[in-house]
Amino acid sequence: MNDPLNAAAQMGDIDLLYKLIQMDPYILERYNLIPFVDTPLHIAAASGHASFATEIMRLKLAFAWKLNEYGLSPIHLALQNKYHRMVCRFVDINKDLVRIKGREGLTPFHIAAKTGNFDLIVKFLSVCPGCIEDVTVRSETALHIAVKYKQFHVLEILLGWLRRTCHRRSHHKEKRVLNWEDEAGNTILHMSVLNSFPQV
Repeated sequence: MNDPLNAAAQMGDIDLLYKLIQMDPYILERYNLIPFVDTPLHIAAASGHASFATEIMRLKLAFAWKLNEYGLSPIHLALQNKYHRMVCRFVDINKDLVRIKGREGLTPFHIAAKTGNFDLIVKFLSVCPGCIEDVTVRSETALHIAVKYKQFHVLEILLGWLRRTCHRRSHHKEKRVLNWEDEAGNTILHMSVLNSFPQV
């Protein structure tokens, strides 16, 4: 959209950002007019410029929820490029970003389960426990995804967390999550049999 602003995001140049804002106070507002676009926050997240991304989030938190033309939010881009410290910073600013649904309904929590990132899974569950119940467009939970991508240790973490938290509260949530059926009617137990995953 705006080449100088995109260049500032690409370089992580906060001084240039404010010079551009001084020249045009509405420079960030233009990104609200386009439904699917790479905002400066998307560009900074994809480039690994955590300080610039934090500054943009402070100015325009709404950019954190915006999807680009590929169906990815800034936190999805940071995850995709393995900028895990930036992902944690985003979540510290707004814990609900753990649940933002990108392309195919995948949340950052689903992606962490798919890639086997234990530290992020633990972080996400600690700041946003409800993310364990989020489902994709295929009605898959993070447990389905862990089985699908043969992430046995992830599944162990998720099941252990469910047992500990649900034991303190109620078994209703644990049973609901464990017996959740994807769009094909498969629970995680069905999927483990279909994928020859006997450890489950």
